Amino acid sequence: MTFGVIGGGIIGLAVASRLTESVPDSNVVVFEKETEVGQHQSGHNSGVLHAGLYYKPGSLKARLAVSGIRQMRAFCQKHGIAHEVCGKLVVACSDEEVPRLRTLFERGQQNGLSGLRWMGPEEFREIEPHASGIAAVHVPEEGIVDYGEVCRTLRRIVENAGGAVRTNFEVKSLRATGSGWIVTGSTQEAEVNFLFNCGGLHCDRILAMAGERRTTRIVPFRGEYFLLNEEGRRLVRNLIYPVPDPRFPFLGVHFTRMIHGGVEAGPNAVLALAREGYRKTDFRARDLADVLSFPGFWRFLARYPSMCTYELWRSVSANEFCRSLQRLVPDVQRKHLVPGGSGVRAQALAPDGTPVQDFEYVLRPTALHLLNAPSPGATASLAIAGHLLEQVLPLLAERGSLRRSTSQT
Repeated sequence: MTFGVIGGGIIGLAVASRLTESVPDSNVVVFEKETEVGQHQSGHNSGVLHAGLYYKPGSLKARLAVSGIRQMRAFCQKHGIAHEVCGKLVVACSDEEVPRLRTLFERGQQNGLSGLRWMGPEEFREIEPHASGIAAVHVPEEGIVDYGEVCRTLRRIVENAGGAVRTNFEVKSLRATGSGWIVTGSTQEAEVNFLFNCGGLHCDRILAMAGERRTTRIVPFRGEYFLLNEEGRRLVRNLIYPVPDPRFPFLGVHFTRMIHGGVEAGPNAVLALAREGYRKTDFRARDLADVLSFPGFWRFLARYPSMCTYELWRSVSANEFCRSLQRLVPDVQRKHLVPGGSGVRAQALAPDGTPVQDFEYVLRPTALHLLNAPSPGATASLAIAGHLLEQVLPLLAERGSLRRSTSQT
């Protein structure tokens, strides 16, 4: 049996790796449009290992984040990938944030996180001396990692097991056959029996190629970062995060020490004018038209007008960006900030304008479409892959597809 995986990001590669382990007699092919794997969301994030503090207990995201961070740490240890379990502080800066922080603390406990500690200012300043606030939760399981190297390692695992990673293969169309799919690229095509759509920023379009209706839509949000200069880096030891405001869908700016050195500050969240729009000047008419023609986007704007306006203002004003950071670390000054990188988040929006919060997928007899896997998607990638295979492989075994594959080898 031949499995096709569209998307050479961290989740697609994790799915392919799990397939080579779980169905060793199968053929596994990854289709990636770039020249190398992990070039988009997987390679444009802050490299944090998220433990599952924020997520609703019992949700798929909560379950897979907790198991995922432990699987990812074990994977990095096994393969010698740079990572560090440095811990994270989540800081309440005002009285109104304390009850929300208490809720996060309780959620973390319910989700099974180990070693959570509630701290007052004197305690948390022993960990982050320049942090400001009235209470904090310390999350010792969280850390930092090189996700780019994780992707490259997963690729090697797939190829060493006999699978193929076909770069420069941009999927242009899908055609259903009696036994699976014809996957057509710009200059080549392939036939597969079962298809995993792990297309990230383009997953909804791949869904449409498969003849499905796009009920949710991917809306790209660019997250922009500053880096702290040498003087500013002395103000942050590891990870300092805010208490998220439940009225808004995004976390807010924070500080992240990176695995290969330096400290990032950010991100904000503004509409990207292209699905791969990492610069403010990046524009693609098709991508923008896709957003503007979707009623859910306009309902999102109507639902969060003040947040959208503020995020746009913070994108053009470095001084305002700095003021946001000063809530967590008051000693940070504008002179400490130098332009950093950016990433684009593939945020799925429902038709009513509500951001899809949990991981979401659609399972069909010959395809599985992963339609929403934002943060902690990278951390949980191995666990997500395992969960998806748990949905697919029993169905294929019940139909006899896997037994036929074994008998043919």
